[in-house]
Amino acid sequence: MPPAALPLVPEHGLEFADVQVFAQVGEARRTILGPLSLQLTEHRICLVGANGSGKSTLLRLGNGLVRPDTGTVTVAGRPAYRQRDRVGFLFADPLAQLIMPTARQDIELSLRRRIRSAEQRRAAAEDWLDRLGLLRLADQSVHDLSGGERQLVALTAVLASEPEILLCDEPTTLLDLRNRTALLQRLADLPQQLIIATHDLDLAAQSDRVIVLDQGTVIVDGPPEPAIATYRDYSAGQP
Repeated sequence: MPPAALPLVPEHGLEFADVQVFAQVGEARRTILGPLSLQLTEHRICLVGANGSGKSTLLRLGNGLVRPDTGTVTVAGRPAYRQRDRVGFLFADPLAQLIMPTARQDIELSLRRRIRSAEQRRAAAEDWLDRLGLLRLADQSVHDLSGGERQLVALTAVLASEPEILLCDEPTTLLDLRNRTALLQRLADLPQQLIIATHDLDLAAQSDRVIVLDQGTVIVDGPPEPAIATYRDYSAGQP
């Protein structure tokens, strides 16, 4: 996934220092992530692992949707939960984040913090939709859109807030081949740093770095080819 322009990765990037996340199960406390320390500075990073391995939790830590029980998560040296304007998040299910009735209104909502004028927000929303080839969908209900169209509108809404880092949680899971291809092409063209949780090893192979997680622990971290090969061998040996 080569970037179309110079990367916008913040200085020092996204950093996890001695991070752990726990869950209360009855009277017991279970570790669901960590302990781990990571510095994420590469332009395209994929998180790979089975369901429940900790990929989504790691992403949610990255923009403050989840807070660590121990350790720190920072963006450019500041706590991640205070840097949400710099870190966008794309969910697997776009309906989890498309909260306005129409595509245009959802983009306008993303622009509200930066553009005070309603007229200017409307024009800017149209411009963003046009950039991604979605202007024809501007006034359609998001519930009438296809899964692929919803995901592209959700991506547009995130990009309209102009983040420097984009976290994507299984962004192609609900898409057919045509819409998957369209979404991945849009992502490939972005200058933002991308950190993607995925089961798609073909997608992971195009990244700059692959981090493999299992039961909340990093088991492989490195260049795509050897990391994916190790992950395949590891998975083959699991019951």
